[in-house]
Amino acid sequence: MADTVRHMDEYAGNIDRWFQANVGKLTWLAIVLVLVLVTDRLVSRVLRKVLDNSQIPSASIFVNLARVTIWVTGAAMVLQPVFGINPTTLITALGVGGVAISLGLKDTVANIIGGFGLMLGHVIQPGDLVTVQGVTGTVHDITWRQTAVRTRNGDLMIIPNSVLNTAALTKLTPVSEGMSTLEFTAKASSDPAAVSQDILDRVTKATANVSLEGQPPLVKFTGFSPYGMTGQVLVFAREGVLLSTVTDAAARAIAGADYLVEDGGSAEFQRPSWLPSLRGAARRSETEGSTVIPRRLPSVSFADSSPQRGAPKNAYANSIQIVRPTVSSI
Repeated sequence: MADTVRHMDEYAGNIDRWFQANVGKLTWLAIVLVLVLVTDRLVSRVLRKVLDNSQIPSASIFVNLARVTIWVTGAAMVLQPVFGINPTTLITALGVGGVAISLGLKDTVANIIGGFGLMLGHVIQPGDLVTVQGVTGTVHDITWRQTAVRTRNGDLMIIPNSVLNTAALTKLTPVSEGMSTLEFTAKASSDPAAVSQDILDRVTKATANVSLEGQPPLVKFTGFSPYGMTGQVLVFAREGVLLSTVTDAAARAIAGADYLVEDGGSAEFQRPSWLPSLRGAARRSETEGSTVIPRRLPSVSFADSSPQRGAPKNAYANSIQIVRPTVSSI
């Protein structure tokens, strides 16, 4: 029991002597730690406030870069005085180890470098409208490894920065990004100017609450089809509105107009002017003394599809009658 008490006293004495010998180092470590924590929080808050006042989403890569710089500086301040480590030796060791780490984390390193390249080169910035590999949306944030793009329907797409540096990237304007196209076919006998004006009036009124301000709808005729004149209605959706919403509003606005060809012309086939009439051809043939025989397949009628009991086996076949078409005017 006495030995145990003696060992405990020695252990407590060693701790006390260690604290007395290193009180300066511990004090310096505590001061640097508090200073780094306060500076980290203050700088992060100021940077985020500056970015928020610029009316663009915060690019966290700048905040993270500032925080890393602060902590690295604080570590360098305590290495030599507290731990007795020469910062130069540590930097050399980190340089050698960094080569090995970079080989194992080459994708991560590529994403980090890509993030710096995107921001410092002003390729894209938060708030830009872009299309990357078929994804269209607004750049929400650029981090160390990835870029967040929010689509019009609210989905958040995460794209690695290395992909943005190698893939084709298209920067859009609010007009081109929000454009929706509605195709239509008007009767060939319609007045294009009247049709265009009526469609504009209807669509403008129907999409007033969902269309982009300062960009009215457009009507363009694109050509002709066997059913009439083909055209497009271009409607521009405002931010936050789905393209399908403005398209639906425009379609409902012009539905039922008397100058439109219903169902692509299939409800009631409208013979184009260049297609000859068979009825007219028959009349011309009669006046010229010739006979027009239409190309019509023989019709088959079944006089009695069920053979009588006791009838020969070929009685069923004899009941089929081939009716030849007769020549008549069409």
